[in-house]
Amino acid sequence: MVARSDGEVARRSNLIAAMPSDVAQAILSQSVIRTYDRGETIFLQGERSETFIIVIEGWIKLYRIAQNGAEAVVACFSEGQSFGEAVALQRAAFPVTAEAVTDCRLMHVRAAVLFEMIQNRPELLVSIMATLYQHFQALVAQIEQLKAQTGSQRVAEFLLELCNCDTGSCTVRLPYDKILIAGRLGMKPESLSRAFARLRKAGVVVNHSNAAIADVERLRAFAAQDPAEAWSRVQ
Repeated sequence: MVARSDGEVARRSNLIAAMPSDVAQAILSQSVIRTYDRGETIFLQGERSETFIIVIEGWIKLYRIAQNGAEAVVACFSEGQSFGEAVALQRAAFPVTAEAVTDCRLMHVRAAVLFEMIQNRPELLVSIMATLYQHFQALVAQIEQLKAQTGSQRVAEFLLELCNCDTGSCTVRLPYDKILIAGRLGMKPESLSRAFARLRKAGVVVNHSNAAIADVERLRAFAAQDPAEAWSRVQ
């Protein structure tokens, strides 16, 4: 039985949030919570999928190993986010490996439960398609950042995602180590260090695992600038 507090976190995930309350409750009642230690593998690339996952607590990363042996970080997920829905619904093999970045607790939702509900209530397919579309939009946004933003702008966007305020100053805690942040943003660690240094002129000071932002609106404006202009302003 899923604890009430865990259920509340799970209901914030894209898929569960889109479901009618009775369906959401039925799904959660048949799901299980599993605990993973930092660095523990959740699943391996190529393994057959039977569940999708909702992060209840902690951080996880999805990655692939390139032919040259380098680790390519595909995505990172935290509390209230879900992943693996499309693979689970197809009963396909995972295209990535998942690893716990921190100690974490994950909810595993069996795809078979969702399939059974769809047979009785086909309208649930609309909610599922909406969820998959949101994942697609996130990937498009990630590609856009890689193609149309400087490294400093990508770091700025990352910090803004961590902010809990829209204006004024804000201090955010970096959720995981800088090597992983670099991989997540498509950068090398040394490039990330240079980006942090350049962002000082945009009002950002990074000290160990904390980033102090002098003016959130100013940083947001910097992230939205034309890349050529953004580059020239932080030189």
